[in-house]
Amino acid sequence: MHNSATHVRRLAIAAIVAALLTACGRQSGNASGAEAYVPGLGEMMSLQQMRHTKLWFAGTAENWELAEYEVDELAEGFDDVVKFHPTHKDAPVAPKDAIPRMVTEPLKELRAAVEKKDSRAFVQAYDALTASCNNCHQAMNFSFNAVQTPTMNPYSNQAFTRKR
Repeated sequence: MHNSATHVRRLAIAAIVAALLTACGRQSGNASGAEAYVPGLGEMMSLQQMRHTKLWFAGTAENWELAEYEVDELAEGFDDVVKFHPTHKDAPVAPKDAIPRMVTEPLKELRAAVEKKDSRAFVQAYDALTASCNNCHQAMNFSFNAVQTPTMNPYSNQAFTRKR
């Protein structure tokens, strides 16, 4: 009797594990043709806002390695927006058209300022990127979403000053 009960429990556990693995496979995309999760445009842009903020604190602390990393992350994030959200609802301008046209040059200028370790050029390029973000929002009828230079650090758990 004990062996039979143990056998039934093992079968039940195996069935539960198999069901969970199947459900997880459906959610994450697999060979069965299920779609992989793609974050919405709002989620992607929230990450861009975080990177924009971190870039400011890295650059003003002259942590050029971190600033370079954040510029790269911003560029990758914009590439992802274009790839996964080439159009957006009723926006008169598509992200696939607006983003390359509006943020490519400011990102290039930021990258150059960071490579030169030029604090003054960094601030000017950062301001240009911020203005470009707001111009893009305006072009897409999202002018209610205005970004600005951070006034406080929301990331108190990250050291922006480079340890030497």
